[in-house]
Amino acid sequence: MWQEYLQPASTDDVLSALSERRSKARVVAGATDLILELERRVRTGIDTLIDVTRIPGLNQIRLGDDGVIHLGPLVTHNDCVESPLIREQAFPLARAAWEVGAPQIRNRGTIAGNLITASPANDTITPLMALDASVSLASSRGTRQVPLSDFYLGVRKTVMQDDEMLTDISFASMSSKQRGTFMKLALRRAQAISVVNVAVVLSLEKHTVTRAAIALGAVAPKIIRAPAAEEYLNGKSLDEPTIQHAATLTRDASRPIDDIRGSAAYRLEMVRVMTLRALRAIADGTERNSLPQSAVLLRSPTASGPAIERPAMRPDAASPRQSPGDPIVTRINGKLHRLAPRNSKSLLRLLREDAGLTGTKEGCAEGECGACTVFLDGEAVMSCLVPAPRAHSAEIVTIEGLAENGLLHPVQQAFIRDGAVQCGYCTPGFVMSSAKLLEEKPRPDRNEIEQALTGNLCRCTGYYKIIQAVEDASLGIA
Repeated sequence: MWQEYLQPASTDDVLSALSERRSKARVVAGATDLILELERRVRTGIDTLIDVTRIPGLNQIRLGDDGVIHLGPLVTHNDCVESPLIREQAFPLARAAWEVGAPQIRNRGTIAGNLITASPANDTITPLMALDASVSLASSRGTRQVPLSDFYLGVRKTVMQDDEMLTDISFASMSSKQRGTFMKLALRRAQAISVVNVAVVLSLEKHTVTRAAIALGAVAPKIIRAPAAEEYLNGKSLDEPTIQHAATLTRDASRPIDDIRGSAAYRLEMVRVMTLRALRAIADGTERNSLPQSAVLLRSPTASGPAIERPAMRPDAASPRQSPGDPIVTRINGKLHRLAPRNSKSLLRLLREDAGLTGTKEGCAEGECGACTVFLDGEAVMSCLVPAPRAHSAEIVTIEGLAENGLLHPVQQAFIRDGAVQCGYCTPGFVMSSAKLLEEKPRPDRNEIEQALTGNLCRCTGYYKIIQAVEDASLGIA
């Protein structure tokens, strides 16, 4: 899929590499979209990946003195879900980030990557459009700031040049007089692309709307606003007739198509319905009820973003440029491995083919089933969507590493005792997600267990025994 994999030490190194290679190179962070695009040959002619996950400071969420929130290019969806700042002063973004994929995907996928992929169904673009966000694009020629409304040219098309890197996402924080939310309609509860999504941000003076922003996803070639509905709401109270008419005007702004997920007629009606729900929730003051107070992240409480340097690995630390023949030096299940050469494969295949650890399974190779779940630097991830060279200087745990001192992990014991298997192919992924859940939340409730397992699919059974096993493990039932 690629010939050269770079791990720069600074943004300047990234811009230099982009300037030299231009269309033949791509910046990679989470890689949850790019890996699939390369495998499916949606993107061709790319022979260099530039991994920015070792650059310090790019995973920060901060509030400036001017009240503007800034997201670094390595801020993930789970970072936004967890951030008190985003929850309090940019709630629609936190709500949308929670709807993306599953915990394993949210641990890797970045907000910047979601914006750059430029699918009109991508969830986090919609709230950022409603928040009037801008992006900073840097190159060796300088930096420019582009309003998100001007960033998109069409389906999967943006104004970014080949030598540019997205270095910042910025938007004004919501004031105490602003309320907003995000609504998504999909074909299942998790791991689903939007059929329709809607973001609403309202400025209110007592009970009167003084400014409205309504953005719509999956109903046009790019994320769009509903200007007629926004203008109509100004100066009005959120009574039921007003909400009904605003929802109708929002529907009229959309231009959906028929596709495998829904007809144009269905989408039109669902735009109206989802807008109704969003406006009613804001009017009732219940818009925040849909996001768990303590969301399941499937990462260690001590995990604090990408590892920059690990003492045990320092002699073999990643260099700014690495050739295909350089070894991958990584710690797997507590044991140091030197795996060579660096080739264009996924972490999943590296573990199975090079490290000989076949417990991790390949179910879909698309990040949909969770059978390949492993821990990467303390976070549960889909290893089929991680480039193999990302393992360099990393800490990895696979299903083979859960047992300690010859004793199976409590989750493994509970799966055996409760008969939480049928064919067993998906079991390693379920066990890994469950083990990380209990590390994060030792006494999860039923809803939290279900949240943790949204990224894991079993094609044999009905999940009842699996959930029971996790409950039993959390309670120490022998």
